[in-house]
Amino acid sequence: MDNLFNSPAEVIEGNICGGEKKVNLPLSKMILLGIMAGAFIALGGATSSTAAHAITNVGVSRFVAGAIFPVGLMLITFIGGELFTGNCLTSMGAMDHRFSWGKVARDLAIIWVSNLIGALIIVALTYFSGNLDYSGGLLGAYSIKVALGKATISPIKGITSGILCNILVCAAILMGAAAKDIGGKVWAIFFPIMAFVVGGFEHCVANMFYIPMGIFAAHNDAYVAKAAEAYGITADQLSNLSLAGFITNQIPVTIGNILGGMVFVGLPCFLAHCKKCNNK
Repeated sequence: MDNLFNSPAEVIEGNICGGEKKVNLPLSKMILLGIMAGAFIALGGATSSTAAHAITNVGVSRFVAGAIFPVGLMLITFIGGELFTGNCLTSMGAMDHRFSWGKVARDLAIIWVSNLIGALIIVALTYFSGNLDYSGGLLGAYSIKVALGKATISPIKGITSGILCNILVCAAILMGAAAKDIGGKVWAIFFPIMAFVVGGFEHCVANMFYIPMGIFAAHNDAYVAKAAEAYGITADQLSNLSLAGFITNQIPVTIGNILGGMVFVGLPCFLAHCKKCNNK
């Protein structure tokens, strides 16, 4: 059985070595890979919304969205990309004194901004492609509803939901690293990412797509009218779809994602497995 997958100790050591490469990437490559990852996650968001927007049962809608959204992390895994939430696991390298916490912070800051650029590119392409016209503009209305829910989230919900999300995202990354073949990696990634979508947890990079998409849609009279008809969304509520609403979501969710990746996954995995690696 040992030949079929990497052991937990091997996965953690491999992640730490990979993290050392991540934090030492040339700036231009770091930005490019960050833009790619932001775009890939946004594509997962765009396509999963398209699949789920007309389903009224919340559980079924999230299940359908969850079946599509994992494509984003798969694209990053197999084509390349630097994702903020996954890069929170570079903390294990700092814990093991392979590189400094300053390098971790620099990497995360650059990747966060780069992910945002990539997501915004897909927002613009999706909007101007006419994608939101599906179902007589219902997809545009759905985009407004989703963005509004995120832009008005309370700080405590943002932090705790962000923690839950990145526990699953980082678990998916480590599970993918445990698999030795592409099929195993696909399934290892699929289920934890599906679980976070079905759970409705908050992912800062995904929200870099969802909230700006809702802001774009809120400037289209047809989508606004459809949102009022389908969901009872008022003009006063639409005022929350703004830069302030985006920031209101991003600050607690980003904090939660950091805690989920570093404290709830990175720290226990490091304590449980890294000493085994170093004592071989």
